[in-house]
Amino acid sequence: MTATTTSSPPLLETENLVRVFGSGPTKVDALKGLTLEIYQGESVAIIGKSGSGKSTLMHLLALLDQPTAGVVAMRGEVVSNLKPQQIAQVRNDTFGFVFQQFFLNPHETVLDNVTLPLKIARVPKAERHRKGTEVLNRLQMGDKLKAKAINLSGGQQQRVSIGRALINSPEILFADEPTGNLDSETSAVVEEILFGLNEEGQTLIVVTHDEDLAAKCDRRIRIQDGQIIEDTGGH
Repeated sequence: MTATTTSSPPLLETENLVRVFGSGPTKVDALKGLTLEIYQGESVAIIGKSGSGKSTLMHLLALLDQPTAGVVAMRGEVVSNLKPQQIAQVRNDTFGFVFQQFFLNPHETVLDNVTLPLKIARVPKAERHRKGTEVLNRLQMGDKLKAKAINLSGGQQQRVSIGRALINSPEILFADEPTGNLDSETSAVVEEILFGLNEEGQTLIVVTHDEDLAAKCDRRIRIQDGQIIEDTGGH
């Protein structure tokens, strides 16, 4: 990747990132050669209208999809062209995800939902319980460990999904419209949690069309028709 003038390489960067869907008359150029750098500890909002390419960009940054051309790198090492198993490993070890939809198992307990990534990673039960309890206490959900997810409010469910995202101590937290399904009061609580984590050093990448949420981030990358039209604040 290109050298940077800062003392440490970007945590995450892209170079000439292109993503094309379909072919022929139905071809869609979702991203048209994006180059950007994101540094450790930043809070970055990726903003744009529906269809602008912002979610496509997040999926590529988070290695949930592969670019048609160009690369994604972490600390100067290209990761977008690794083998699928290696990509899965990087994703599981490095990223946490918070989505607009909570993707919880409704009939499992809060603790089981939060510790699912550890179960997949075959972490022993006692250690899963310890880490899960610690994360849920931090999110003021310690009294809900044994509650079924289906019995929680929307805000509580989103806290559980944040807990699950944090359980592996990820370097980067991706939040895709994290307050999209919440009322304004609950949104404020979730935002407070996310930005509190960022103040503690968590790198936060938020995909949103909510200008108020974006304004709270250190940096705003605005996308239109698959291209960056504005990059303000930040490094």
